[in-house]
Amino acid sequence: MQNVWIAICACGVFLLLVIIQVIMKSRHPVRHAVGGVLVGLCTLAAVDLTGAFTGVSLPISPLTIGVSGVAGIPGVTLLLLLNLILK
Repeated sequence: MQNVWIAICACGVFLLLVIIQVIMKSRHPVRHAVGGVLVGLCTLAAVDLTGAFTGVSLPISPLTIGVSGVAGIPGVTLLLLLNLILK
């Protein structure tokens, strides 16, 4: 039952991202929303993969995945800054 709620929340957040793209009068709102999510997740993966070389890393958790998926590159940057401040 919990997986159903997670899927419903994920679909709701994605729908919200598409609505934001429609409000911004994007030509392809779904494509832009998917692109933003993919860029955020790829940025999180890049930070995770280069953590051994740079010494900067973020733990992969549902929170970090959600923030990076919704907010994209600024979200990952915010997570890195919070990690730096709160450590």
